[in-house]
Amino acid sequence: MTTSLIDAESVLAFDIGSVTTRAMLFDVVEGRYRYLGTGTAPTTAGAPFHDIIGGIRNALDQLQQITGRTFIGGNGKLLMPAQPDGSGVDACVASLSVGPPLRVLAVGLLEGISTESAQNLATTTYAQVIETMSLNDRRKTVDRLDAILRLRPDLIVVAGGIVGGASQSVLSILESIGLACGVMAKDQRPEVLFAGNSALVKDVQETLGSLASLQIAPNVRPSLEVEQLTPAQPALTQVFRHVRARQIPGVQEIDLWTGGRLFPSATAFGRTIRYVSMEFPKKGVLGVDVGASATTIASAFAGDLILNVQSKLGLGENLPGILSMCAPEDILRWLPFDLSADKLCDYIYNKALYPATIPVTEEALYIEQALATQAIYLASRLARKNYPPHISSPLPGLLPWFEPVIATGSVLTQAPKRGHAVLTLLNGLQPTGVTTIALDRNNLASLVGAVAGKNHYLAIQLLDATNFYNLGTIISPIGQAKPGTPIMQVRITYANGHEASQEIKFGTLTVLELPVGQSATLRLQPLHRFDVGMGGPGVGGNAVVTGGVCGVIIDARGRPIRMNNEPGRRREQVKKWYGMLSI
Repeated sequence: MTTSLIDAESVLAFDIGSVTTRAMLFDVVEGRYRYLGTGTAPTTAGAPFHDIIGGIRNALDQLQQITGRTFIGGNGKLLMPAQPDGSGVDACVASLSVGPPLRVLAVGLLEGISTESAQNLATTTYAQVIETMSLNDRRKTVDRLDAILRLRPDLIVVAGGIVGGASQSVLSILESIGLACGVMAKDQRPEVLFAGNSALVKDVQETLGSLASLQIAPNVRPSLEVEQLTPAQPALTQVFRHVRARQIPGVQEIDLWTGGRLFPSATAFGRTIRYVSMEFPKKGVLGVDVGASATTIASAFAGDLILNVQSKLGLGENLPGILSMCAPEDILRWLPFDLSADKLCDYIYNKALYPATIPVTEEALYIEQALATQAIYLASRLARKNYPPHISSPLPGLLPWFEPVIATGSVLTQAPKRGHAVLTLLNGLQPTGVTTIALDRNNLASLVGAVAGKNHYLAIQLLDATNFYNLGTIISPIGQAKPGTPIMQVRITYANGHEASQEIKFGTLTVLELPVGQSATLRLQPLHRFDVGMGGPGVGGNAVVTGGVCGVIIDARGRPIRMNNEPGRRREQVKKWYGMLSI
């Protein structure tokens, strides 16, 4: 590997978010790729600039000051490849999450089958399904035409027709789309992504090719029983770039800088989680990205990725969307103090107006963490619906076994206490069994995915403990008992041979000290048929664990977590949890 890195490329990576634009530099130092620094600046996609290039140049200016390198030439263009004097870079990649959710019309033959698959494909990027069409709705062609003209979607996803299946029914639905595109001005026509019966590609091209920007993707529903979204995602990424280039000035220029390696941040994040899952084939790998524009859940099982992007659960401009998915009381339950629903809603709407604001009081900080907790809670449960049947959970309604969990997003990485980031994830995900939580401390995960196809050495070497911080090992026994009931015996044997034992009671959070990087062996013996993922209810065993910032955390609060119904006692309960993890 060292020989391969002698002529290695330096890589400049941009992450263009709704609030912040970051420019990062990666290069080889002492025979190994290193993360050398980050320049940050406010994103300038909105008023008064309406062009992302301003934010990118400001981030680059800061990166130049940090690294002492020059990236922009006298002509105002990116210096590429790197010059003999050390200026410039050899390659450039970017991830993008800024912009409103793509307005999507999902079209299919049958509402519960191909139309549902079209909707599921849309949820793998920053999109909102605003309407569906199928044979089931029985609308006439003129009514479908009126709906398309009224809604003005950015993207129409068409699915339907299994391999060797219906053809004329699909083409009849496409007539409405063709008619609508034909009467629209060219600059207002939606992108069309056809992910249906491959036998119809020629007919679809003849019907829509001259009327819309058409992308062809593999069939997302090749049979009634099988849904395959991953093969269609590259075409969806291409469509995303086209729409964003039309909506946001500067996107097309950055796409040229990257040579077409501009990815939706969620897609790039999913690529990273998929890659990690190939190193952990026994369990799935779970990725959580709580961003300003969306909350993304990426679940990968031995290389098979299930990506779910919830734009209504972003913590920025889209934050009011959370109120359409839950009641204010569902958010308030995670607070350690009393707050009215009206005040919570006021906070949510003000945050949506000024997404770049940061909490300046302890109360505001707890509200942000409660919002993040509920966003993760909702997003993870929506994602779980798309897991294939062979991915089983220990109990209905719970997450499957995952190892590790990788988390990113400013609300987590910039939490004043790492223990609070852990608690946000524990409450939101409610993981099961034995797992490790790693924090993407430098927010590299999406950029690692963006660069993976260009330079796999860089991607491999950035996935280490320096960049992905071990927050701790989590042990979550599954079962229900009365609070205070002993449910597990734990014995920890440290590397120096010292041993310690502890009885774990139901309803508690327990922290076992284990310094960062040090290993120990845990002997777990569940009681009362509790399950810790070692072979079934009541089955114990040994687990070799590595210490994280928060040591080893035993979450014996049950799954799902049951909170006290009396508001005052519930707040005391939450306050106690925060006290246990004030690390």
